[in-house]
Amino acid sequence: MAVERREPSVITVGGKGSSLSSASVFAVANGIASVRIDSSALDKLSSHQPPSVKFRFYIPNYLTPEEARASLLLLLNKLLLSATSGAVIRPALPVLISDTLNLGLGSGFGPLEDAIDVTDEELVVLEKSSATLDGICAILDHQSLDLSTIADAVAALSCEAARADVSAFNLMDSGDGFTAKDEIGVASDLKILLNGSKLVGQLESDAVSEIPKVHGSLREIARLVHSRTRVELNSAVVKGGKGAFRSRGSGKVLATSLSPLAAALRYLGESSLCRAKLNVDLMANDDLRCSMMQMFDRGCSSMDSLRNLFILISQAAFEEDYIKFLHEINSLAGMVRIIVSWEAIIAFVSLEWSELIEKLQANVPLKVDMNGENVKAEKKNERRKKVLGKGTTVLMQFIKDNLQSRINEVGDHSALLEKKAQVLLSFLDPKDTAFDSLLKKVKEIVESNETRRLPKLPKGTRDFAKEQMAIRERAFSIIVEVFKRHGAMALDTPAFELRETLMGKYGEDSKLIYDLADQGGELCSLRYDLTVPFARYVAMNGITSFKRYQIAKVYRRDNPSKGRYREFYQCDFDIAGQYEAMGPDFEVIKILTELLDELNIGDYEVKLNHRKLLDGMLDICGVPPEKFRTICSSIDKLDKQSFDQIKKEMVDEKGLTVETADKIGTLVKERGAPLGLLSKLKQEGSKFLENKGSLLALKELEILFKALEKSKCIDKVIFDLSLARGLDYYTGVIFEAVFKGAMQVGSIAAGGRYDNLIGMFGTKQVPAVGVSLGIERVFTIMEQLQKDRNQATRATETEVLVGVLGDDLSLAAELVSELWNARVKAEYMVSKRVMKHIDRARESKIPWLIIVGEREMNEGIVKLKDIEAGKEDDVSRDRLVEELQRRLNGMSP
Repeated sequence: MAVERREPSVITVGGKGSSLSSASVFAVANGIASVRIDSSALDKLSSHQPPSVKFRFYIPNYLTPEEARASLLLLLNKLLLSATSGAVIRPALPVLISDTLNLGLGSGFGPLEDAIDVTDEELVVLEKSSATLDGICAILDHQSLDLSTIADAVAALSCEAARADVSAFNLMDSGDGFTAKDEIGVASDLKILLNGSKLVGQLESDAVSEIPKVHGSLREIARLVHSRTRVELNSAVVKGGKGAFRSRGSGKVLATSLSPLAAALRYLGESSLCRAKLNVDLMANDDLRCSMMQMFDRGCSSMDSLRNLFILISQAAFEEDYIKFLHEINSLAGMVRIIVSWEAIIAFVSLEWSELIEKLQANVPLKVDMNGENVKAEKKNERRKKVLGKGTTVLMQFIKDNLQSRINEVGDHSALLEKKAQVLLSFLDPKDTAFDSLLKKVKEIVESNETRRLPKLPKGTRDFAKEQMAIRERAFSIIVEVFKRHGAMALDTPAFELRETLMGKYGEDSKLIYDLADQGGELCSLRYDLTVPFARYVAMNGITSFKRYQIAKVYRRDNPSKGRYREFYQCDFDIAGQYEAMGPDFEVIKILTELLDELNIGDYEVKLNHRKLLDGMLDICGVPPEKFRTICSSIDKLDKQSFDQIKKEMVDEKGLTVETADKIGTLVKERGAPLGLLSKLKQEGSKFLENKGSLLALKELEILFKALEKSKCIDKVIFDLSLARGLDYYTGVIFEAVFKGAMQVGSIAAGGRYDNLIGMFGTKQVPAVGVSLGIERVFTIMEQLQKDRNQATRATETEVLVGVLGDDLSLAAELVSELWNARVKAEYMVSKRVMKHIDRARESKIPWLIIVGEREMNEGIVKLKDIEAGKEDDVSRDRLVEELQRRLNGMSP
């Protein structure tokens, strides 16, 4: 059956800011659109240079008319682009090519079939433009993107026709960067199409379970080909001293990009063939199965045909015959499209076979089985039980409506099947008028299906409701007050930094950094913490002394768990500059204990160690210096894993000997009261005293512990040799606060000294030490404590509700404005029912209610009600603000 072609459109080339798309190339190549050269482009061309050489267009005879026309369109575009880049091009040549393209599909190439006169510069563009390669590539780009979408929809129909087990579609993005997003995308789209289906879930088949991988691969590669094609379509031929710079290089670039596409198309075709054969074999009606098998074998390519064509593609690539290479891939794409079309035909007929048989055999006597039951009634009951997915139901109806508009007559069984197959084949041809409608319908189903309309949060994030915001604001106010008490100044930095700023600062945790998509400019990443941006700021501005605080969100691609998020607040306090020995270190630990005490979250401990002591310990145990950081990362996991697990990692993955690992195991078990353990480590004969780094660390820790003892907060500190802190930038004291309550939330704060970090961004080293409070986990603790204590949280700070009985908004505006002007926190409500005002005050926990009705207005008073006590008094209208302020301040009359 002939394809129903669209009404032709017009594609304009050469206009200011215009670019050629693959869809435009496909439309012109197939006679769906005509070509028009923008008048401004023609005006820029020059007629002064006379032609000097003869040129004959070479179009390989194996190219299809579609491919040849695409080549001419690309040649036209290259001529116009090259003219804007300085090449001298006459108007006659672009006009000749445009006129030839507009002759139509069956008209050949007219004057271009003979040799034509061209100038030297035109010859450079004609010979070196790689227009044939780019033209075929554009067709492939357009078809592969469309095929990817249609193949997913057809596969969904096949799954229902086969009653297939679709559990393989239950894929989730773990968010750790190790999942194939296109596989997950395909699985998600199929689940949307099949949502609500009662047909799937029975038959296990490799041809079904492999759909996410096979289709996801095509989706991924088609997107990459699209990016490459956009560049090639709109690049000019640059004329150099010896002609053009671009020649065979384009073929190699396209071969590199399109070889994976050939493989993806082949495997898609093989997978589609398997599902088509599966559904033919599963057809219950013998006559239908026989007819479909004959039509399928006659009209569809075989597995051998696919593989033989793939061999031709590989051979052309090996021989560097790039035009042949692209032509064969285009042939493969066409073959796969027909295979997918046959998969659609078989799935459609299989799902509708009982209805089809009923129409064709309306006058055939009913068959009766051995039990005397009506077979036709049985089929009817079976059909009634069938429930397709919500997406596939819409798709099936769309196909049926289009079939009905093209097939009006009813013939014998085989003839009608043949007609339906031919209509569906043309229907799935990209040149057909209905194809765009089908493509649009599939995208509409996938993008607007109700499962997608249900809003949800990204994993690792949270919303803060009004009660939670009240807790958060209270916590922030306490934190800021403590920071300011110690003389800190506020700082704010961007949410994202240059990627190079963040790289190399976080050790093995660098893999958790969120990279932003390259928008054609700088490579950026979301900030991982607030310390590195602070160091960058200090270095960039030449600051040598700064005591700062910052409360802001940071981002980590971590595995979410209770109290662990991918977007969360950090509250940082840092001291940068030269000070007395261990002074800043003492102050940040003191600040940490003040914060946790005043937030009133319960019992906690601050584990503390020294990086130089840790390095000395590793040296004493025989760890090579180049492995210090990676072994520290292993030790840092001891709060989550047993030492046996850590030992296995250090030996099997990081190359330590068992003896060295055991020595580390003995030392990292040391923990206790700071001054007591310090005294033990300084005993005569201690190997720590023989190591230069650890000896310096012990001296610094002695100064620190004595200061903490005098400040009466040392009882909260535990000296713990297993504390490692995995971040690479720490150089001295390191510490970590851990909540000791029933709720397991892990570390709630951490910090340490980083003397070399600021110097990494500038020429001057500025020593610094800081603490970071993981406020999200503190919020979790505070919320749970509030629930445990049965404490209700007030979402607002409203002190009084002005209740006007009636509908007089102006009266409410007058009263509430007086209160606002007096800095009283007030709200208003207008309602005729007294209980509505009282209920509103109770629900919002507003302590005072002012009631004003007609009687109160006439008497010049208001009623002032204490909601909690249930008492109310009449107050003179003139003394309302004064009396309310007195009661809010707790003053007696």
